[in-house]
Amino acid sequence: MTFLIGTLAIIQGYATSLGVGASTLAILNFFAAIADGKIDDTERRMMGIVYVVLRVAMVAILLSTLALLHLQFIYAGLDSFTMLQWGQLLALAMLFINAILMTAHKMPTTFGPAIQAGNWYTLGFLTSLKALGIVNFSTSQFFLAYITWLVLAVAIVNGAMALLKAKRHGFLK
Repeated sequence: MTFLIGTLAIIQGYATSLGVGASTLAILNFFAAIADGKIDDTERRMMGIVYVVLRVAMVAILLSTLALLHLQFIYAGLDSFTMLQWGQLLALAMLFINAILMTAHKMPTTFGPAIQAGNWYTLGFLTSLKALGIVNFSTSQFFLAYITWLVLAVAIVNGAMALLKAKRHGFLK
């Protein structure tokens, strides 16, 4: 059982790292692609590769996290779940819901990419807290940090897009 839990934890960690890195590249590729006002075929192809990596990471983190939580539930019950684990589940749910909405073109680009990046970075942060042994924090502490981070991510992404647009239209040099 220890081998299984260890393997699942390693997969979860790798998937989180892969997702955080690929999410960073997706945002940066998007900024580079829209800098001239249009996304050409080469840019679209490169972004498509990063999106495939993101999907692989999403599936791997979902399956490993659910498997780990299932094992914990079987052996220790629902009361043993920490706020860190509930936070992981929330960030994962938001990651998938947002991805589905973005794919269906129901999530505006004003929010979608930033929410996706914000959720990946939340998962990365929670993984770091777990490695440090910081797994118990209050629900209000988590939600305050989570909402603050998502608002910050939206502001950063939209600020960068506004700067690129201003530069493209000659307002900035």
